Amino acid sequence: MNLTQDFRDPLAARRILGAISIACDRIGATADDPVRIMEICGGHTHAIFRHGLDKLVPPSVEFLHGPGCPVCVLPMQRVDDAAEIASRPGVIFTTFGDAVRVPGTRGSLMQAKARGADIRVVYSPLDALALARKEPEREVVFFGLGFETTTPATALTILQAAREGIGNFSVFCNHITVPPPIRALLQDPDMAIDGFIGPGHVSMVIGLRPYDFIAHDFGKPIVVAGFEPLDLLQSVLMVLTQIAEGRAEVENQYSRVVPEEGNPASLAAIAEVYEPRPSFAWRGLGEIDASGLRIRATHAAFDAEEKFGIGYGAGAVAEAEGCACGAVMTGRLKPTDCPQFGSGCTPATPLGALMVSSEGACAAYWQYAGARGAAAR
Repeated sequence: MNLTQDFRDPLAARRILGAISIACDRIGATADDPVRIMEICGGHTHAIFRHGLDKLVPPSVEFLHGPGCPVCVLPMQRVDDAAEIASRPGVIFTTFGDAVRVPGTRGSLMQAKARGADIRVVYSPLDALALARKEPEREVVFFGLGFETTTPATALTILQAAREGIGNFSVFCNHITVPPPIRALLQDPDMAIDGFIGPGHVSMVIGLRPYDFIAHDFGKPIVVAGFEPLDLLQSVLMVLTQIAEGRAEVENQYSRVVPEEGNPASLAAIAEVYEPRPSFAWRGLGEIDASGLRIRATHAAFDAEEKFGIGYGAGAVAEAEGCACGAVMTGRLKPTDCPQFGSGCTPATPLGALMVSSEGACAAYWQYAGARGAAAR
């Protein structure tokens, strides 16, 4: 299988686009009253704009960009907490690269590093654990971020640290889960969403069943999708077909990667190490019940919140004045509708996380939106 040939074939794309137009006509969708489909994953947002899919589909289809970037939905208070831990004497604070420039109220981790904090970019939690072995006199903290895609790796690293008895390693846990914010969006009476493109990598871990409530409780179709152009176009067609036929189901376009029941080994590691928090704050959505994970008491020795007395529950911190990240992440605004886009907020001087994260919608518009992005700047 060749992804370039098989999933980027122009002739196949034209056939699917023709079928999408026919489906839109069946539904009665128009440019003035389009079908509104939310892609949950930030990776899908970037793929849509990288390949120009938003311009290839008819104007009767509108993409909404959901809260699918874990760095972007992290509240500013948690960035402040991370910087506070990193500034403690004897700490080496490790993080993925897309988190270092996300602003908190007192600056970013990059700025904390400039003030003297020992902050290092790693590619996996195992890199942080290796650093803890190498630096036994220092406390190595890993910034645990991400949805269910990255949670298993952090859980397995904690279990490895426990087996080896590495006491100078801990995780500042900010792992979150995908289904609860979707429920929160659907419960918002002001949100108009006709269907969803489900996240491929998350679903590889959790499977399909956690999305049942979207179809059963709210009557909305969801199609779990891959990341190639034809994956996404086919998923749009599958959503439209469900709407045209009066169905609301969970369908799996990405069956070559996503098993229906998910990954049992990953789910077992998550269950062993983590438990749901009563609630967790999401930028743009506020506190959402059972949407975040915390390290179980059985593994408290590796919990940076416990080790450094940080805790959770200090309350949400307001965004910077003029920042519209919350509205963009919930599909209420397009990035170019934000008055700060390209002026007060750029990749070099970001007001919000959406402009600096590798999965942020504003970063996608800045990089790929061409004339639309340039006009907004």
